[in-house]
Amino acid sequence: MGKIKSKQIKAYSHEIINLGIEFSGDFEKNKKILGREMPIKKMRNQMAGYISRYKKKEKIEKDKLNSEKK
Repeated sequence: MGKIKSKQIKAYSHEIINLGIEFSGDFEKNKKILGREMPIKKMRNQMAGYISRYKKKEKIEKDKLNSEKK
């Protein structure tokens, strides 16, 4: 339905990101990385989607800061 994710999905996603696992902006790659750890398909897909959006947003902000410095 919408793009709203639950607090639980966001919290778990940030925990996994902080573990140092390298994620990308690609949903399929993130889904495969999480597939090793997450037995629940729906939660895995929601987390992979959230992490993909988070990483894309992070990259855009980083690029914007770099362009402002130049």
